[in-house]
Amino acid sequence: MVSLSDNRKPLRTAAVIVASDKGFAKEREDTSGEALVAILKRAGYVVYEKVILPDEKNLLSDKMIEYVDDRNINLIVTTGGTGLSIRDCTPEATLAVIDRNVPGIAEAIRAYSLTITKRAMLSRGICGIRKQTLIINLPGSKKAVEESMEYILDEVEHGLDLLLEGSGECARI
Repeated sequence: MVSLSDNRKPLRTAAVIVASDKGFAKEREDTSGEALVAILKRAGYVVYEKVILPDEKNLLSDKMIEYVDDRNINLIVTTGGTGLSIRDCTPEATLAVIDRNVPGIAEAIRAYSLTITKRAMLSRGICGIRKQTLIINLPGSKKAVEESMEYILDEVEHGLDLLLEGSGECARI
């Protein structure tokens, strides 16, 4: 981890995975992944890569494993594949690779999103940790990505501090 000379947070690495059959086939323009990259860069993350993959569990899982095990990425955020369609498999791909579940992030996203649309109850996104990487599933729309990331970004940063530094307190005095 590289530390900055002034008192800013250390640089963090991120990767974005877009799960979309139509996006992969170039039948639909990717707007959610692009929005996610922009948000992460504004927040100070070095975005290693954004990739669009079809809704295939093994392809998604393999890419997550590559980012964690080979690239040491700190944060992986997925977009798409969290709904009820038979092809939506991002949560299952994530469950296949994580060591520990972090349900509070997904619960917070859904709770906040329910204040905007009742359709948020249909999202199956999960969050978890593999080694020292936080993996977060977001819905596939640009609007949902922007709303969700705005809501969780500060807490995600605190969570990464705890995960990467191995110490710290969540309790407030």
